Amino acid sequence: MSKRIASNLRSALERHAGSQEVQRIGDGTPEFIRAANEGHHLNIGPGEPCLSEWEDAGLSLPDLPVMRQYRLDRLVAKLQEFDYGGILLFDPLNVRYATDTTNMQLWVMHNGARYAYVSADGHVIVWDYTNTEFLNGHSHVIDEVRPAVAVSYFLSGSRYQEIAGRWADEIASVVRQHQRGNSRLAVDVLHGPGHQLLARLGIEVGFGYEVMEEARRIKGTDEIKAMRCAIHACEMSMEELKQAVRPGMTEREVWSVLHAGNIRRAGEWIETQLLASGPRTNPWMQEASSRSIEQGELLAYDTDLVGAYGMMCDVSRTLLVGDKRPSPEQVNLHAIASDVLAANFDLLVPGQSFGDLTHHAMLPDPDTYRHYSCLFHGVGQCDEFPDIVMPASWNDFGYDGTLEAGMVLTVESFVGRRDGGEGVKLEIQVLITENGPERLDFSPLELTG
Repeated sequence: MSKRIASNLRSALERHAGSQEVQRIGDGTPEFIRAANEGHHLNIGPGEPCLSEWEDAGLSLPDLPVMRQYRLDRLVAKLQEFDYGGILLFDPLNVRYATDTTNMQLWVMHNGARYAYVSADGHVIVWDYTNTEFLNGHSHVIDEVRPAVAVSYFLSGSRYQEIAGRWADEIASVVRQHQRGNSRLAVDVLHGPGHQLLARLGIEVGFGYEVMEEARRIKGTDEIKAMRCAIHACEMSMEELKQAVRPGMTEREVWSVLHAGNIRRAGEWIETQLLASGPRTNPWMQEASSRSIEQGELLAYDTDLVGAYGMMCDVSRTLLVGDKRPSPEQVNLHAIASDVLAANFDLLVPGQSFGDLTHHAMLPDPDTYRHYSCLFHGVGQCDEFPDIVMPASWNDFGYDGTLEAGMVLTVESFVGRRDGGEGVKLEIQVLITENGPERLDFSPLELTG
């Protein structure tokens, strides 16, 4: 580890390891304090090989306390803009945004055993799974940690109505204490009878995802630093995948290489299993299978990777497997898909409307070629607002808005003939700046090499 990076990590740890917020979380035993401070995985940091690879690439690490405060400030501003007294969050990606804390991210997504509250004046409470309060000790934006009252049937069984009632009473008490007469509470998702119980207690429940997507839309300086690190880690894992591919491997064997590289480089999970070969590349959206990949076939994949610092790298590549020369049809399909990316990348400038993106984007003849489900979409911690639909979908599902500096979008491209044959999937990740679009991913798009 370089002295510069080591100093950066040490300074970040020291800034909040000695804070009063950390010390008062938990039972005060040395083991608890250690777990909340130097033993916490976010305090330990990403480690190797990330640090050496990022230093070689000239990347700067994000200042995590500054990033946490930026996110909380944006969320509070949006609560005030939408006239909510507070917001209750169950989606672990929203909890991560508001608090920069994690705990069994995918598990709590369907068990309702972890949630957070943010008031319109910035008071933050995390309710965490049994005996895991220490997992919040690293984040200075958290004011309180409480034990979660889970109302999923798995955890509550036939007592779910009774337990849900206790949960609702506690939430109502928090609303009365922190919302100063404003009974409007934004909520992203609720388990069990939550909506009905809160309504009976006089709480007006609003659509929390609107608040969160608008808050997450504009990335701060340190979020972009974190994203650059996550993308670089993803790219290194993609190179390992590319070097590993051999005819005779199954799709799942190839896909496991990306998963391994992501975990080794401080990544968290991969949202999908979108990897396909040969005839399974068209139509697109096939998940990785036990099929053996043959010499001269195309292999296409979409990373959908939640990487270091919880930031997403969402890019796609299509490779030629083996040492054969690509066929004229493979070359043609790849050229069309590449042209789509190049043309549509140039549209990503501040002030561009979502409607103009839909109607001015390059799109191969839909009668001849299958295409992807959207033209562009936002990306941050995962796929995010906005989703820019195809022209044919505009009347039914399109919505307007405007690109702003600080937004990050992907440019999507899939090309596969409707009369059969293979398909090509490509995708790049782009930062909107005042000076125009900046591509954040960097590996070549070529079929070979």
